Amino acid sequence: MTPRAFVTGATGFLGGALVESLAGSGRSVRALVRSDTAATRMVALGVEPVFGDLLDRSALEAGLAGCDVAYHVAGVNAFCLPDPRPLFQVNVAGSRSLALAAAAAGVERLVYTSSAATMDVQSAATGRPGVEPRFLSRYAQSKTEAERAVLEVADQTGLAVVCVNPASVQGPGRTSGTARLLIGYLNGTLRVAVDGPLNVIDIADCTRGHILAAERGVPGERYLLCGASTTLRAGLQLLGRLTGIEDAPRFLPPGVALAAAAAVEVVARARRRRSSFCREMVRTLIEGHAYDGSRAARDLGLVYTPVETTMRRTIAWYIAQGLLTRPLPGFTGGPAEDPELPRPAG
Repeated sequence: MTPRAFVTGATGFLGGALVESLAGSGRSVRALVRSDTAATRMVALGVEPVFGDLLDRSALEAGLAGCDVAYHVAGVNAFCLPDPRPLFQVNVAGSRSLALAAAAAGVERLVYTSSAATMDVQSAATGRPGVEPRFLSRYAQSKTEAERAVLEVADQTGLAVVCVNPASVQGPGRTSGTARLLIGYLNGTLRVAVDGPLNVIDIADCTRGHILAAERGVPGERYLLCGASTTLRAGLQLLGRLTGIEDAPRFLPPGVALAAAAAVEVVARARRRRSSFCREMVRTLIEGHAYDGSRAARDLGLVYTPVETTMRRTIAWYIAQGLLTRPLPGFTGGPAEDPELPRPAG
């Protein structure tokens, strides 16, 4: 039987890049999908669609049958949710379900996409027994609990699990999350910001990191994927140097930013709407850590793309997609794509 890879989250930014890379290298790939539209996209890539969701154990086991490796990339990455239950349902229960199905199907290895956010978990006191950890966001909590759940399944079943913990994944194809700040800065609409650590991994590097984890990773270990660790202020300054943009947002003091976020939350609750700005978002921006991705380079052989190259590719892609509304007087151009990888899915 021809070895196959199984991928969840294949219609997302990272999962899309992963299935394109695997299929483009001649690998037989199956992908979990929930709609006819998604299935059509997979077929166009030469990928076999498997209909189901993360809590459908029978569908998962059927799709995983005959696969030697599974990549669990699917998950919810969101802040400011009025009801966090779906976040935990997908990230925690869904990850446990996928790991159990992989074990039952006899999959040789599961590469689990965790998050660098799990590295930000802090003790609420001085390490005394029984003290609950402090999470910067519900997202960080859900990913931490999900990672633990997957590793618990590995302990119980003998499933070989390798965790990869990407920092903020950037590059052509992404327009959400931190990318909204970058686009806002380039368009001159980012008036205020909150400074803090900015940790970046190029989409091409993150994709390669997943594949290398399947090939070389040690089961039970975690590999943090981070090509550059800087600050948001320095990141925007780099964009300014690359594009010739001279204006900069006003950086709010942490206390002011937290107070403003609390006020926005109150207004959103009163209007029964999801807030676009909240305290967990601010905490993540100002209290996050600087990450060190050198272990993945040393142990997996991952070579990181220079952050300036990532930003040049990303800016060129923004321009090609018509996402920028003002000229960039100093931008001299750059490749919008990585020639070694197919274009990431949006």
